[in-house]
Amino acid sequence: MSSSCVEDLSFHDNAWYRIIHEMLAEAGVKINGARPFDIHVKNPEFFKRVLEDGSLGLGESYMDGWWECERLDIFFQRVLRAGLENKLPRHFKDVMRVAAARLMNLQSKKRAWIVGKEHYDLGNDLFSLMLDPYMQYSCGYWNKATTLEEAQQDKLRMICEKLQLRPGMTLLDVGCGWGGLAAYAAKNYGVSVQGVTISAEQQKLAQDRCEGLDVTISLQDYRDLNVQFDRIVSVGMFEHVGPKNYATYFDVIDRNLKRDGLFLLHTIGSNQTDMNVDPWIDKYIFPNGCLPSVQHIARASEKHFVMEDWHNFGADYDKTLMAWYERFLAAWPTLSGNYSDRFFRMFCYYLNACAGAFRARNIHLWQVLFSPQGVEGGIRVPR
Repeated sequence: MSSSCVEDLSFHDNAWYRIIHEMLAEAGVKINGARPFDIHVKNPEFFKRVLEDGSLGLGESYMDGWWECERLDIFFQRVLRAGLENKLPRHFKDVMRVAAARLMNLQSKKRAWIVGKEHYDLGNDLFSLMLDPYMQYSCGYWNKATTLEEAQQDKLRMICEKLQLRPGMTLLDVGCGWGGLAAYAAKNYGVSVQGVTISAEQQKLAQDRCEGLDVTISLQDYRDLNVQFDRIVSVGMFEHVGPKNYATYFDVIDRNLKRDGLFLLHTIGSNQTDMNVDPWIDKYIFPNGCLPSVQHIARASEKHFVMEDWHNFGADYDKTLMAWYERFLAAWPTLSGNYSDRFFRMFCYYLNACAGAFRARNIHLWQVLFSPQGVEGGIRVPR
């Protein structure tokens, strides 16, 4: 059905349309408007579906080709700045999903492996083409960088400097991904690294990447760790831990960190202290994920650590995601034989929606530096 059919069907008389039209007007977005962030509706059932199914309906209808938007990133920036996500009716399934997150441990040892199989094992072909050479699937640092590769290398350097790595130290990388940080730290700082991941595909590539270096990559749950290290780092993994496991997580970090050690936590964070579970992201991108708040981290960490530094550079995730999106589009002709057109729309929606959320300052990227007892004289933390 073409977008012009919306007018032919006298859609303006539809009550569902009127509600969505009025909501989008608060964000300065028009239906079938001429600007890049205006949406173009191709299926008249779109409005009812969004109002009935909320975030899930919006995302799934895009995957189904029911609507288009030239600049999804700007659309989401405007929608979130206007707070429209709080004005959509709460669908029963959404309420039940949040209730389940509160009642159940969705990130138990048994369930923790789901995200590895569902997302990180999608294929190294996809991630190797979309990400930088270090395959950093986390926020780059764009303080001085002008390219994705520079931003990710600057991020790695900043992490190592914040941890004050020195030759001969031992470093634990909790949620080590494809081994980029482990390889960088071992090669440039002379440290011995143990990385743990719950993704078999990540482990294989990480082992290849770190061949010949003093790096061990294990396929295991972080809760099974029981060896003390000089330094611990965790990048982009805490989002998968879940509120019911925050106390356990910091117990594990404390148990495995020497008393004169340092721990750096790199995580996406939310403005609200709640079960921050987006239904569409949960179903299609990161199963069982949940974004922590400042309060979540403070409560779980305070009995274990002194907080030496808290660094918010969430605006840099906007640039990182848009760089990934450009690389994903450029790589699609190579990837298209392995993935469906619906997957293409899903991944475009995911990257742009997240970029818009960071640009709207709806979500953040935090690096938090901890010490077990407080560093005497304090720390001059690099930026």
